[in-house]
Amino acid sequence: MTLVELGLDEKDDTIFEEVNTSFEDIKSRYEKLKLETLMNGEYDANNAIITLHAGAGGTEAMDWVQMLFRMYTRWAEKNGFAVRVLDMLEGEEAGIKSVTVGITGDYAYGHLRCEKGVHRLVRISPFDASGRRHTSFASMEVMPELDDSVTVEINPDDLKMDVFRASGAGGQHVNKTSSAVRITHIPTGIIVSCQNERSQLQNREMAMKMLKAKLLQLKEREQAEKRNQIQGEQKEIAWGNQIRSYVFCPYTMVKDHRTGYEDGNVQKIMDGEIDEFIQAYLSTYK
Repeated sequence: MTLVELGLDEKDDTIFEEVNTSFEDIKSRYEKLKLETLMNGEYDANNAIITLHAGAGGTEAMDWVQMLFRMYTRWAEKNGFAVRVLDMLEGEEAGIKSVTVGITGDYAYGHLRCEKGVHRLVRISPFDASGRRHTSFASMEVMPELDDSVTVEINPDDLKMDVFRASGAGGQHVNKTSSAVRITHIPTGIIVSCQNERSQLQNREMAMKMLKAKLLQLKEREQAEKRNQIQGEQKEIAWGNQIRSYVFCPYTMVKDHRTGYEDGNVQKIMDGEIDEFIQAYLSTYK
């Protein structure tokens, strides 16, 4: 306001650019703070661990996972979050079967928790010589990274740990020793793995963090289902219940089926511009 008054008093139009830059900066900070006020969940301020899995559809679905991996990586980088690939299983021909990524930064989980679910892609497949339209699915899991203050009891006897050589580019230290770790929680059948840390110990610690977060989510989901049964409310958790559709053909549209928010600029979304979808969800489901 002081700059505006100064410009008006001196009739100096050149001050407009500085005023406009300041305004856009304030507006951006305001929008970020407004979004964070909606993130009042217990773990919203934590780092996030996301896992993308290819659904039915073979190479086409694996390519879709790779596209989503790129989208979330770009979104994270644009928002100042650090990105670290923890585990990746590449497809035989192309794409990615599954990938687990750590997103580090304030409110990473708060932003990404609304992305959990099934993402649907409709496009002309580049892998189909006939140029037919294909529908592919990928699921996304989102977990908060838990610190030592959160207690989750895990009986060591319930764990099965396997070590193996990490996959990836040849010649790296991680390929020369059995540093990758896979942990199976026998009572629940939950399997977690980590291979991209430098040592077996670091991979084991990260895998245990992932297991801890998954067990906590399982416990919370069971409690929620019990509450729903008491209230007479049944919500099906099924593979076919996509949260969002990304249509490349015959028209271009990304639509969130929970909030109704949509955007016709598919390329912008795939380049990581998903903040409007996150804000629409958080504004609807605080």
